[in-house]
Amino acid sequence: MPHEEAESSTSARGREALLGSSACIRPLVGEKDPPPYGAQHQQDALWEGGNEALPPRWQQFKVLNGTTQYQDDTLTIASVNRPLPGVRLDRPGNLAVSGCEWHISPLGRSYFVNHNTRTTSWKKSIPERPAGGLMPECIIEGHSHSIWSLACVGASCNVLSASNDCSIRQWKIDGQSVGKPFDNHGIPIGSMAVSPDETVVVSGSIDGRLRLWNIKKGSVVGDPWEGHNGQVRCLDWSPNALEIASGSSDGTIRRWNPDTGRQIAPPIETGHGWVYTVKYSPQGDKFASGGEDETIRVWSKTGELLIEIKGHEDIVTSLCWSRDGAYIFSASYDRTIRKWQSIDGKELVVFKGHDNDVHSLYLSPDQSHLISASSDCSVRIWDLKTNQPVGDPLLHDDELLTVDMSSDGKYIASAGLDAKVYIWSVEAALKRRPIRRRDVR
Repeated sequence: MPHEEAESSTSARGREALLGSSACIRPLVGEKDPPPYGAQHQQDALWEGGNEALPPRWQQFKVLNGTTQYQDDTLTIASVNRPLPGVRLDRPGNLAVSGCEWHISPLGRSYFVNHNTRTTSWKKSIPERPAGGLMPECIIEGHSHSIWSLACVGASCNVLSASNDCSIRQWKIDGQSVGKPFDNHGIPIGSMAVSPDETVVVSGSIDGRLRLWNIKKGSVVGDPWEGHNGQVRCLDWSPNALEIASGSSDGTIRRWNPDTGRQIAPPIETGHGWVYTVKYSPQGDKFASGGEDETIRVWSKTGELLIEIKGHEDIVTSLCWSRDGAYIFSASYDRTIRKWQSIDGKELVVFKGHDNDVHSLYLSPDQSHLISASSDCSVRIWDLKTNQPVGDPLLHDDELLTVDMSSDGKYIASAGLDAKVYIWSVEAALKRRPIRRRDVR
């Protein structure tokens, strides 16, 4: 993705899956097989431009601290190391399977080394699914690129999915497609939020614009809303449906009138760097945000900063409020989920169990369970009475970016880099054996 600003930032550790510039990026085809296991490469690039140029389908950009990062758009993953043959591109522990490494071939194609099996592959290794593990009720396929956002709508629990393939799609719970894809005309979609009455959905794209869609018709309502100077990473509706908040890589939160598409207040300079998450309180009197600076900020309805909450050790990626507004739950790249008192920011619980970045949270309708999705390819369910995980992790074949739950609490929908939506039965998941180890302090 060509970044709009050289000063735009992403994960300080090069782990962030970024929105790509093309909906149909295909890997290079000049090499049939990856280099063999144990191959040693001199750092001499054979692609056009050699060591002085980036490989095809790569880009570089600056993060907030001034560090340069490099992204392979065919994989939507980034590295702090310049891509050269013989250079390891991942950091130990960042890939979903331990004992694996990310490299680049002399002709410029990413490949993966698996020291466990002493093999190489163009594809990342995926965690082995244990025998007898819970299987999803349905796996929905149709998107051609990463899915960044999900929303369960209606009593029938239709699922909306927003993707890097420049479309929003609607599905029945059994995987049947509903209507035609919502066509975003070549602009990847990175965020989405459904209105409280579930008649329209707002989407945010890498071009910094918001678009409103009629869910029943699958068509755009009016013109795009303009204002952000970077990709729109997060969206939320106020409970009374009178405003929409958007957070962006430009560091601002902007609030919009959904009837006119106009901003209703000056933009908030958040101090986050990239804004990864914004969420209104259930009472609608305030909203919280989180981002690259590892901090949660709570704002008044007028945009006044009320409190800063510190404790995470990496990017804050997702937030949700308890129904009474007394508590905030947060997820982070530091692999933890945390519970805070919203009034004073006191940390109450740290949930540990994921083995990689936690990207998305959802609080069950009855407030009894917290659902989390992670780059470790798993969804976990946390019992909020015991603050312990319940059952086995729900496993995907690739890293997860988003999770949602049906309004009746019966189904979980999850999705990520493999472009598939997984539907899980909550009843079946809660019947699984409990995880024995203690993952909470």
